[in-house]
Amino acid sequence: MSVGLASEKLSLKTKLFYGIGDIGNAIVNSAVQFFLLIFYTDAALLPPALVSSALLVGKIWDAINDPLFGWFSDRVSSKRFGKRRVFMIFGAIPLAISIMLLWFVPSGLGQVGVFIWIMMTFILFDTIWTGTNVPYYSLSSELTEDYDERSSLTSYRMILAVPAYLVGAALTPFVVGLFAVKSTGYGFIGIAYGIIAAAALLISASGLKEKPQIVQNKAEISPWQAIKYTFKNKMFVRLIVAYLLMNVSFALVKTLMAYFVTYQLNMEDQVSVVMGLLLIVVAATIFLWKKISEKWEKGPTYALGMGIGALAIGACFFLPNHNTFLIYIVTVVAGFGFASNWVFPWSMIPDVVEYDRLETGEYRSGMYFGVWGLATKISEALAIAVSGWILALYHYVPNVAQTSQTLFGIRLFFGPIPALFILISLPLLIWYPIKRATHASVRQQLIEKFGTDQVSGSM
Repeated sequence: MSVGLASEKLSLKTKLFYGIGDIGNAIVNSAVQFFLLIFYTDAALLPPALVSSALLVGKIWDAINDPLFGWFSDRVSSKRFGKRRVFMIFGAIPLAISIMLLWFVPSGLGQVGVFIWIMMTFILFDTIWTGTNVPYYSLSSELTEDYDERSSLTSYRMILAVPAYLVGAALTPFVVGLFAVKSTGYGFIGIAYGIIAAAALLISASGLKEKPQIVQNKAEISPWQAIKYTFKNKMFVRLIVAYLLMNVSFALVKTLMAYFVTYQLNMEDQVSVVMGLLLIVVAATIFLWKKISEKWEKGPTYALGMGIGALAIGACFFLPNHNTFLIYIVTVVAGFGFASNWVFPWSMIPDVVEYDRLETGEYRSGMYFGVWGLATKISEALAIAVSGWILALYHYVPNVAQTSQTLFGIRLFFGPIPALFILISLPLLIWYPIKRATHASVRQQLIEKFGTDQVSGSM
């Protein structure tokens, strides 16, 4: 229970309905990350350079639309459909249509036509995706203002999302393989995943109830002022710096994992097994980290988990250049530690929003999650680019045994470098200022400044 304030417990029903909203997101995200490019090149038989150029244009829009939609959702409200749920409800069907179009390329368009089709369908998909997801994530800040309940809410979301992500990665090639023509299989994937994503959003929205004082509050400041206020929040800046370092590390590990397992360990047929094992351990230990944080604080618990993960991934540098069972032990330890990254960042963002409300008097969760999404995409794009540069620097040649120099580069940037980035970020979390007592103090200040009806669960 938060100091001086009544605990604001959420029902199991609310937590489950909130978590359901991310099931479709996880399946679609997994399919797009792993299979969209190969759909265009191997099923639609399109030139890789043309596809990459079209997607690059879409990615530029992808990089800037998160804060824009965050700001927009902060300004919108509907008495009947809510402040955030309105985007989920009215965006669900358009999202399904955009997913279906993403996995379909009409014949006879010509290269210019194909370029425009890929660019526009990706922009359409990403626009609706962001327009539904940023408001959805913002609900974690507004359904409850309780310090520990936010961790619990996030844990329920992740315990449903992580297996769904794994299902998307495993189910997609299996389903496509059932069809004689690959393009037909991917078209079916688009229809099926579109329906799942829309249904998940609608079911989630139907089971959630937003608070009247939040629905009625509309942000009035301009987009530039909104961004300025966001980065004036020292707690948020501290958290996002730590997360950026960690997300670059994660992106390096994800990007280079296939290279490390294939060429350093000579276990190419085990790449999917290693990735699957990692995600299974993550899903199995999410609630354990939630329990640990209930006895401790979010920042130090997050640091503990990431420290364990960093040590595990750093140890990969010393694995031999042949098949070894040690990779499974390392994967289990890393999965246990990295599970903390699926819980705490998403439950810590809502805690910084109270500090913003003291400054602005507005509920601006959308902008915070929008900026968070922007930072996530930038860090991942940076890590992917760095991975390509590193492979070139160390003279990587595909589909052949690598030189000792190339293997050294892969080992270094798969293990010790990501581990170092994580370790650098740990002091920001170990001494993270927002704790139960400070969070309760901020809520008390909000009561004194705006009245008891502005802080849920207050006495």
